[in-house]
Amino acid sequence: MASTFLGIELGKRAVSAHEQALNTTGHNLSNASTEGYSRQRVEFSAFHPLYVPGLNRAETPGQLGQGTVIERIERLRDQVLDKRIVAQAGGEGYWGTRDPYVRMLEQIYLEPGDNSVRGKMDAFWDAWQELSLYPTDTAPRIAVIERGKTLIDGIHDRYQSLKGLKDMVEEDIQLTVKRVNELSRQIAGLNQDIQKVRAQGDNPNDLLDRRDLLVDKLSSIIDVTIDSRDPDEFMVHTGGMVVVQGHIGRQFALESGIETEGYSQIHWADTGEQIQFRNGSLAALVDLRDTAIQSEIQSLDSMTMNFVDLVNEVHRNGYGINGLTGQDFFTEHHFVTNVNGNYDRDGDGAFDSSYIFRITGTNVLENQAQVGLRGMITLASANGETQISYYPTDTVGDIISRINNAGAEVVVRLNREGRLSLKGTPSEAQDNPDFVIRHIEDSGRFLEGYAGILNRSGPEGAYDWSQPDAVAVLRGSAANFSTAPVAHPSGWIEVNPALIKEPASVASGLGENGKPANPGNGDAALAIAAIRNTEVMVGQLGTFDDYFADAVGRIGLLGEQSSRALETQNLVMKQLKDMRESVSGVNMDEELANMIKYQHGYAAAARFITTMNSLLDTLINRMGV
Repeated sequence: MASTFLGIELGKRAVSAHEQALNTTGHNLSNASTEGYSRQRVEFSAFHPLYVPGLNRAETPGQLGQGTVIERIERLRDQVLDKRIVAQAGGEGYWGTRDPYVRMLEQIYLEPGDNSVRGKMDAFWDAWQELSLYPTDTAPRIAVIERGKTLIDGIHDRYQSLKGLKDMVEEDIQLTVKRVNELSRQIAGLNQDIQKVRAQGDNPNDLLDRRDLLVDKLSSIIDVTIDSRDPDEFMVHTGGMVVVQGHIGRQFALESGIETEGYSQIHWADTGEQIQFRNGSLAALVDLRDTAIQSEIQSLDSMTMNFVDLVNEVHRNGYGINGLTGQDFFTEHHFVTNVNGNYDRDGDGAFDSSYIFRITGTNVLENQAQVGLRGMITLASANGETQISYYPTDTVGDIISRINNAGAEVVVRLNREGRLSLKGTPSEAQDNPDFVIRHIEDSGRFLEGYAGILNRSGPEGAYDWSQPDAVAVLRGSAANFSTAPVAHPSGWIEVNPALIKEPASVASGLGENGKPANPGNGDAALAIAAIRNTEVMVGQLGTFDDYFADAVGRIGLLGEQSSRALETQNLVMKQLKDMRESVSGVNMDEELANMIKYQHGYAAAARFITTMNSLLDTLINRMGV
């Protein structure tokens, strides 16, 4: 039969349940502004009644209820929506990190303007034009030197600005990697705490909120996916690799070397394997440093190197008013001191590579002449090798254009003497040096007998940099090639100090038949001024003006792309977060309504206990004698 004190127990359970419900409501209200908090809802259930079916059950008209208890305190969360937010957060993190750096990159380019590099280069060409009109005067020579120094200062400033921005990104990468490692450790620690709480049969709601918040933060830094199918082995992956598994949080490590110019590469700390990210702020930083900013530095280096090479090419053949010739207008520092460009690349004490920047043919060619030859030229490229076919009806100009537009890391032009000149360009791969020709091969005879570059056609006559004395396969003397420059010429190129000391050595005229130029000859100065609008080799671009126009357009498009992509990602994430907030966020009106409901429930339960107490008092104390 039912206990005499059944009512007291029933009321006690109701008081306890409503008290816990009120506490939960207070917990929700106090955490309404807590980041990542999910509102909790109390789920009541009826306590198991009297009696269960059995032969010894009391003869009662039905089961007797025993009040209410808290079944569980449920955390309101949409797991599908959470996964969508985690998947989308990487895009917002990527563009949110990239956009401010792209804006800083835009500020480096002041084109067009008088103080821009282009404005200073225009002033430099004008100075040479002026010298061609007054080749016997000293003042125009001083103007050429001063404007040359101003131009070089502008190039140096742009390089230093780009390098400073790259260094800033590098510092951000190092801090971000530390943040990722800390987040993975914290998530792994929470996994361990959550597992312990669940082992005791409780719902670790606040711990789950904290873990989800950390996963959200991690997902904005790197592209992650989560696997919660096994509650005891909550897992986080990136790029198909485990970042967190249960209580284990894997760490990232930073490694740097000479091949990366001291900049860090991200590896797994335990395996040493390099990590590639597709999304998130860390991917944005790596892309900015290794692609966007690096390509701008390489583009500036390429322009500078070709500009210096073209000016020096004319100036070396010119004569100053003091009769001196053979001097460079700009200093050139070679990467190696060996005359054949031999270099010990692997550091074992023996030459194993040839660092050659420019190779020039021995034969004079006509741009519009048909070659009458058939074959295939193979040149080194970012993806290995690029092959360029040529045919008997092709002109020299056709083949040059085809090579320059093939995407190889070698470009070609006819120099002022009409000889074919091949030059190395900045390399896309970090393992390969900039401005080094790595491979030249011709199955026909265009580069051999026609242009006079190679001694033989076919693989046996190919030039390949991965050996010492690779120049042995070239036709002609050592004067037909030059070794590679020190890295980043835009950071160290200067006007020749000998010309600054003696302006009379600035060349203005060109000699003829081995004789020095006449004092009034301004052909050299005019030839240098003409470089301004001449179709010269600057990658796939035609003139130096094309380079500046392309640079401004490229940076402008980067800024536009970044701004629009960030706006789109922000809108998408706002929608998703608003949807989650409608599910998991604390609603003040709803919580206050619940508080009133639970308050009345508590008061009713307390009143019920008072009534039962009065009944028991009558039964126990007021019956009998």
